[in-house]
Formats: sequence, structure tokens, C-alpha cells
Amino acid sequence: MARQIGEVILDLRNISLRFGGVKALTDISFDVREHEIRAIIGPNGAGKSSMLNVINGVYHPQEGEIVFHGEVRRDMDTHAAAEAGIARTFQNIALFKGMTVLDNLMTGRNLKIRSNFLQQALWWGPARREELEHRRKVEDVIDFLEIEHIRKTPVGRLPYGLQKRVELGRALAAEPSMLLLDEPMAGMNVEEKQDMCRFILDVNDQFGTTIVLIEHDMGVVMDISDRVVVLDYGKKIGDGTPDEVKNNPEVISAYLGTQH
Repeated sequence: MARQIGEVILDLRNISLRFGGVKALTDISFDVREHEIRAIIGPNGAGKSSMLNVINGVYHPQEGEIVFHGEVRRDMDTHAAAEAGIARTFQNIALFKGMTVLDNLMTGRNLKIRSNFLQQALWWGPARREELEHRRKVEDVIDFLEIEHIRKTPVGRLPYGLQKRVELGRALAAEPSMLLLDEPMAGMNVEEKQDMCRFILDVNDQFGTTIVLIEHDMGVVMDISDRVVVLDYGKKIGDGTPDEVKNNPEVISAYLGTQH
């Protein structure tokens, strides 16, 4: 079934980012449309993770602007990005290893908690009802990701592939409208990659979540992406559909290589 791609909701205009004398991103522009899966590819050191960090406010570019839902921002603030519905997973798993899967996912609800610390400590009245509602939302995510059997397991005891799925679950618990995935399949075997692909497609299809994805597996990128932007040494060298990018001579030369 074809996805219903909407209007542009994120427009990155002439973004340049430097760390001292090192140019991480140079004059990069591209947009993201509502409900699409937008891939960012390129060799190591191309600036892919830096671009995700610009989108959700970890890094502030020296030049350029970000337009999100029609609002022009010189740069994005991490808290504002989260409140605006942008959630993120990381290249290196960033979970609380000593906490259970359920408790890790509950941390994804933090921004939606309205009761104060004292009300939560007393677990009375509105605070109790609120926590039960948050737990219900988290249990829905657990069911969706098919991790019911590990819900009470400390994350540190889980194999790598399941930890990556839990990290996806924590991001989904925030009910984002846009999900930034930084190499969600890195280090996975074939079966784990197939599962993660299925979950990403289901998130996009069932929840209508817009997804911006960094991934090195070109088979995955070409199969699940609507559009692909290609970076190399901090510059954009390609942008278009998977077929357009796959047949772009500059992209082939810099990254994909020639098939023999």
C-alpha cells in the first residue's frame, strides 16, 4: 500500500556547522515531508549524525535556518524539539542499563507528566490516574514491539538487538510526530534487521510518524525509504528517490561504488 506523503514539515536551509576550524556541514539544504521515510546516507565522517543533532537541537549551526511546521528557527533547542514532537535514538545505545524495559520506556513519558514530584511521591488522586494512563501507553508500545516477555528484565541483561528495540520503544513512548533514527540496525544480524525494518514501516504506516533515518545498509535504505539525501565530507552530493540516488554518478563514485 502506497504511503500518503504530505506537505513539507521540516525545511533545512543552507545549514553550515563548524567545530573550530573543522567543517562538519557545509551549506546543506533539504526538506522532510509529513509521513515519509527520509534517509540520510554517506560514508563515515560525512556529517550524518551531525545533521540529526542539528535537527533536534544538540548542535547549533553557525549558518542557515530550520523551518519546522512553518516556524523559522535560527537553530533548534533540545527541549523545544522534544515538546514539538521530535524524538531520537542514538548510534550508541543510550538506555538505563540497570532499569527494566518497562521503566526505561516510562522515561519516554517524562515530558507528558503534569503532576509535581510531591504528588507523584504520594501517588494519590490525579497523580495516580496520570501514572496509570502513562503505563497504559507504555504497555501499548511494549505490545506493538513484541517485547512483553522482557518487560521486567533489566536492559543490561538483554542482547544488543533487543536493546536497540527497547531504545526505539522509549522514543515511541513520547508519541512523536517525527522520529530521528541514527543507525537503528547497526550491529544487527539479518533476522534482527528484518524485524527492525518491519517495526519502522509499521510505525510509519500505523502511527503516521515521519521518520528521518541514518543507515549504512543500502538494501534497507533502498527498500524502505521514500527519498534519500546523500552527504560526503559534510556536503550534499545527491537527493531524490532511491532509484535516482542509486543512479547518480557522483553518489556512485563517492559512496555506492561500481558494481562489477
